Amino acid sequence: MLDTETMQQQQRVRAERLSVTEKVGYSLGDLAANLVFQTLITYLAYFYTDIYGLSTDHASVVMLVVGLVAAFAFNPIVGALADRTESRWGKFRPWILWTAIPLGVVALLAFSTPQFSYKGKLIYAVVTYTLLLLLYAANNLPYSALSGVITGDMSDRNSLSAYRFVAVMFAQFFVQVFMLPIIETAGGGDRAVGIEKVMTWLAVIGTAMLLITFFTTKERVVPKPEQKSSLREDLNDLFRSRPWIVMLVLTTLVFVTLAMKGGAYVYYFKNYVDTGSLARFVGPITERLAGLGLNFFGEDPSSAGFGLFNAGGIVFMIVGITLSKGLADRHGKRDVFGIALFISTLFLLLFYLFPPQAVGLMFGAQMLHGFFYGITIPLLWAMIADVADYSEWKNNRRATGIIFSAMMVGLKVGLSLGSSLLAGILSRYHYIPNSDVAQTASAIHGTKLLVSVFPAIPFLIGAGLLFFYEINKETESRIETDLQKRRNK
Repeated sequence: MLDTETMQQQQRVRAERLSVTEKVGYSLGDLAANLVFQTLITYLAYFYTDIYGLSTDHASVVMLVVGLVAAFAFNPIVGALADRTESRWGKFRPWILWTAIPLGVVALLAFSTPQFSYKGKLIYAVVTYTLLLLLYAANNLPYSALSGVITGDMSDRNSLSAYRFVAVMFAQFFVQVFMLPIIETAGGGDRAVGIEKVMTWLAVIGTAMLLITFFTTKERVVPKPEQKSSLREDLNDLFRSRPWIVMLVLTTLVFVTLAMKGGAYVYYFKNYVDTGSLARFVGPITERLAGLGLNFFGEDPSSAGFGLFNAGGIVFMIVGITLSKGLADRHGKRDVFGIALFISTLFLLLFYLFPPQAVGLMFGAQMLHGFFYGITIPLLWAMIADVADYSEWKNNRRATGIIFSAMMVGLKVGLSLGSSLLAGILSRYHYIPNSDVAQTASAIHGTKLLVSVFPAIPFLIGAGLLFFYEINKETESRIETDLQKRRNK
């Protein structure tokens, strides 16, 4: 027989279970944010060098300096402010409402091409990229922290993460598969005009989705009224938490790889993959799609190949995401994440071996990489939410916002380093932006390294770091049970 306290605890857990409507509403926020974020990963370096007209060196400096300022200044400030926000809507939901429209406007401005002098363009790039990262932090950091307070049930949190990252994959699918051909079509061959038109629609759609997230979600995990902690105490709690340190470094390494390889693929297809082999491989696919009315890819084999290559990877990522919750519930997030990340890295390394004509092998490796990496995607942010629970469990104080802000520092540092390394390595290997002639052998070799060896290194280090992450399956269950008892009292 269960005692009264245990029965009441189970009833409360069931009562706070999330509805499908709330899970979908929450996931739309990440779909909106990733229309911006995936565009930054996939096209920012290419936009700056081959559309906007900056040199590779200047593009590298802009992305690195602005990104690091955003990481170490914007994120901690937003996290501390969000944790101390008091409103009838909660701590984190108001930030989603306040930033929805400004984020859409600035995203459009950041990918516009005003007719300034070269110096004016450089200043405009710095200002708009800075504003974009500021607003992205003010929107996405509270949004991410919301996942730590929308429910205290770890299994439900795994489910929420799965919904969230299926939405992320839809955003990634659009940006990486359809966006380049649509830019070509919308601009009539002028990519500067095309990207402005596409970003206008993305800004409108993304703003609407963020507003839906605000109106369909609720904050349930509320800090104790008597909890009062200073920023110094919150930071002391963080730096004494080994799981937090591991997740910070892991997040940084993951986004170094994502930015590096994600931004390199457009150069890879433009300059390395054999056009004739690519046309023969994707031609029958695009013809069949056109016959079904899905004529998105145009006549350029490189653009079509780039889109279909990303499509294969993303479809298999979504399959991996759907399996993630079941595997994590059975074996624990840490072990599943580490094994899947390691296997996915092996398929990245294969790209170094492929000759330009091996298009089929490239597509196959991308799909298998996507499948195993997809398993890790929901787990990263669910593990960060677990770190917030771990901190509350250890210190009897909850600081969800500052923990997520610290992880957003890792994300921004990783994105900045990866994007800057991408442009810097292209410069080091003598890549010539917006060139109508064939690139040098050195530039082509550098491009191949950017989709294989270089991005594999951070992933391998990250997989090794998980040996030092102490929140395994058993610890997850203990934390959840102990915190639930404390909250019930």
